[in-house]
Amino acid sequence: MNNYSPLRTFVFMCAMIQIVKPAIFSFRECLWFLDRGYDDCLFRISDGTVTKLIQLGTEPVLFRIREAGDHLQVEILKGKLSEEQVPQLRDYIIEWFDMHQDLGPFYTLLQKDKMLQYMPKDFEGLRLISIADLFEALCWSIIGQQINLTFAYKLKRRLVEAYGTAIEHDGHVYHLFPSPHILASLSVEDLRPMQYSQSKAKYLIGIAQAFASNQLNKEMLLALPDFHSKQQALTAHKGIGIWTANYALMKTLRLAEAIPYGDVGLLKALETHNIIKERTESEKINRFFKKYKGWETYLVFYLWRSLAAPAFHKK
Repeated sequence: MNNYSPLRTFVFMCAMIQIVKPAIFSFRECLWFLDRGYDDCLFRISDGTVTKLIQLGTEPVLFRIREAGDHLQVEILKGKLSEEQVPQLRDYIIEWFDMHQDLGPFYTLLQKDKMLQYMPKDFEGLRLISIADLFEALCWSIIGQQINLTFAYKLKRRLVEAYGTAIEHDGHVYHLFPSPHILASLSVEDLRPMQYSQSKAKYLIGIAQAFASNQLNKEMLLALPDFHSKQQALTAHKGIGIWTANYALMKTLRLAEAIPYGDVGLLKALETHNIIKERTESEKINRFFKKYKGWETYLVFYLWRSLAAPAFHKK
């Protein structure tokens, strides 16, 4: 029997993929945001590279990205790619780092703002890092409700390690976020030993059941006519308030209007820049964001980044 496979030959040839970097793009800044000292179990940052496991077709694919001159170099470490899946992986990475976005107009607005005009220089090339999977984004925002980020990452790791898919490579374990069908089959009692509260466990299982039964999915949201209908489709589910809905719409659908109002980090950054004096000044916040119409969530992202800047530049 002839075991020759053209597909197998193609896979070998496509062990390396190159993606041309857009203008105003900093891989270093993007990696900084991914690697802020928290224990994220869904990728690994090391020596200027990021390694991540994703599901493509029926198999998980492990890949590593590094910067190489004017492009990103993507190495396939484990898994097989069909000819059709190569552009899928490329598109995933471009979307993950928002590489299709022209930041020029956003930077023009920032440079006109005396309080924020330092950002294009200090954070040059930072992109709004996405969470491609809507289910993962919603679960993550539910996990993070009313707790600090360090504890939120611990809860996520416990959930992922218990119910997600994992593979080992070169002494490290890489994980996929659990599927809706797996989490939908759980009971609250399954999550309580992981330090999930009663309500948070109920919300996660309820959202998983909504996805598993196709009552909710990314395609459904994309088909809705406007931002408010998308937001309402999410907040109709228990456990999803405005902050949670907007966070997911920001990170997965990249909707500019999806400002995560009430976010503690955002409010702190607004105070630091003297945009507000009290966190209850909602009218001031709304007027401020109106100046950045079409770029609101990018501004949120840069304000988050400013919280860890080496120094705040006052003009």
